[in-house]
Amino acid sequence: MNRVLITLALALAFGAPSAVMAKKMSPAKAKPAVAAAPKPYFPPEPPPAPPQLHGIQYLYGSAEAAALTRQTWRILADFVDEQVASGTHKGVVLTPDSTLSNPHFVPCGDKPPAIVLDVDETSILNLGAEYDDLVANRKTFDEDAWDRWEKGGAAYVAPTPGAKEALDRLRDHGVTVIFNSNRAAVNAAGAEAALNAAGLGPARHGETLFLNGDDTHGSMKDGRRQTVAARYCVLAMAGDQLVDFSDLFTTEPNGIAARRATVAYSGIADLWGAGWFVMPNPVYGSGLQGGPNDIFPKDKQWRDPGPPKPPVPDAQTEIPAKKAK
Repeated sequence: MNRVLITLALALAFGAPSAVMAKKMSPAKAKPAVAAAPKPYFPPEPPPAPPQLHGIQYLYGSAEAAALTRQTWRILADFVDEQVASGTHKGVVLTPDSTLSNPHFVPCGDKPPAIVLDVDETSILNLGAEYDDLVANRKTFDEDAWDRWEKGGAAYVAPTPGAKEALDRLRDHGVTVIFNSNRAAVNAAGAEAALNAAGLGPARHGETLFLNGDDTHGSMKDGRRQTVAARYCVLAMAGDQLVDFSDLFTTEPNGIAARRATVAYSGIADLWGAGWFVMPNPVYGSGLQGGPNDIFPKDKQWRDPGPPKPPVPDAQTEIPAKKAK
């Protein structure tokens, strides 16, 4: 009996499994696999657009730009209609002896009414060319690519919103529509095709379409404006650059702030929206220049000081005693 008790004690002490331990050590029964619930898929946020794309998004893709352009065309057509109806016929082309601070205008006399319009990004949107620029990631203007575009891009343009309606209306009221563009005269057939494809024609080179190379002034447009004003009473002009109204905007102002101030000169300030009509173009041109110190006046350069700091107690401020632990 003593041997049996000793043997049982040794077994318990040195590894004989109890019933509970034996159960834990026995092979576990396989549990049926439970499929995990699928996690909902949320597409990743698109990366922010690069800065150079912002102007393209606005001009060619936004409803806001379409509304602004349509608004400008309607105001232009209303203004010209009022001029024709009243018989006022006040010309808006500057005479050669004008300055921006002392403007004079070519008189109308009994000449028939007309309007003078820039082409690119005023009358038509160069969607195909801008898409190609974006895909090719061009950093600077490529003259050879643009020459090919002038010759063969007519199928890839669109009228600026509201342009066709305004021009059809004015033509019906006896107003001649004339285009003055810095597209090359050697590519006149391509310019005519682009305007006609956009539904803004008829455009005929030398009659209702004037181009770079038609005179000896190159890209300066004043000479062509004088040619038109000699034959027509120009009641309104439209463009996306200030040179679409006068070459003086490139020769007189000096610096960002000075150029900006010219649009408020006496004799010119009242023309905006009443003879001279500007279309939006944040994509290219003379308006896209200047650094932070050129754009923002010194007295308007605010910097965020950050969140307010907690007040520092002075000698007279009672500091609460720490609680005993």
